[in-house]
Amino acid sequence: MNWFEAAFLGLIQGLTEFLPISSSAHLFVVGKFLPSGADPGAAFTAVSQLGTETAVLVFFWRDIVRIVKAWWGSLRGRVPRTDPDVRMGWLVIIGSVPIVLLGVLFQSHIESTLRNLWIVATTLIVFGLILAVADHVARQDREIKDLSYKHGIIYGLAQALALIPGVSRSGGTITAGLLMGYSREAAARYSFLLAIPAVFGSGFYELFKIFAKHEGAESQFGIGQTALATVVAFVVGYFIIGWFLKFISTKSFRPFVWYRIILGLFLYLLLGTGVITP
Repeated sequence: MNWFEAAFLGLIQGLTEFLPISSSAHLFVVGKFLPSGADPGAAFTAVSQLGTETAVLVFFWRDIVRIVKAWWGSLRGRVPRTDPDVRMGWLVIIGSVPIVLLGVLFQSHIESTLRNLWIVATTLIVFGLILAVADHVARQDREIKDLSYKHGIIYGLAQALALIPGVSRSGGTITAGLLMGYSREAAARYSFLLAIPAVFGSGFYELFKIFAKHEGAESQFGIGQTALATVVAFVVGYFIIGWFLKFISTKSFRPFVWYRIILGLFLYLLLGTGVITP
């Protein structure tokens, strides 16, 4: 049964990672309704996210290679530091600092205290409403080429909020981008690129703990099952990226806002009636 559950959670990870509805919250909540009824664990979540982030690498491969080459070339004096791709390289690095620092400082709370469904339900609703406001007031007159280092830091702080289950990595960064006047597609694209260092860093760190230190045993899934979930997440996530970017080019985030609010209220109901435990 655990193989089926792992594959199903990989499907959920792939479907939700790039949508502003919080993949970590969904893995946590869905785990409650599986036959085993256990929390998949922070380690399983972090490792399975390697699959969806690999999908980002494949989908944006040409952009990523161009950015890396330009950034490296600038260090060697072969590319002007004013080059847009060089700036993007530094923006991704700078924007990744907040989540790395806060992730290290509050690791124990992230893996224990914050994994509480009352918190998840609340953040789903609250940040859903914030996304609704941002989407409504957004000027959408800025594109990726207009990104400044100040905005990169703000994006990074917004991404760090995703350490709290229910906030959503893409939701937090996209909301920040909209409030700063960026278009929906520009906010989403930078959100995906910005997540690469943080997600790969977190995922490989959990792998290191599992293989080198024999930790991470709090997860109900073995190494093989976690690998299966990661592969499923990669395949599904790749197709979701293309669909999402196409969707938001013509549609608002309203469906995701309503989904977050309804899910949060539903969790309140289940928790309040004792159907599930926090």
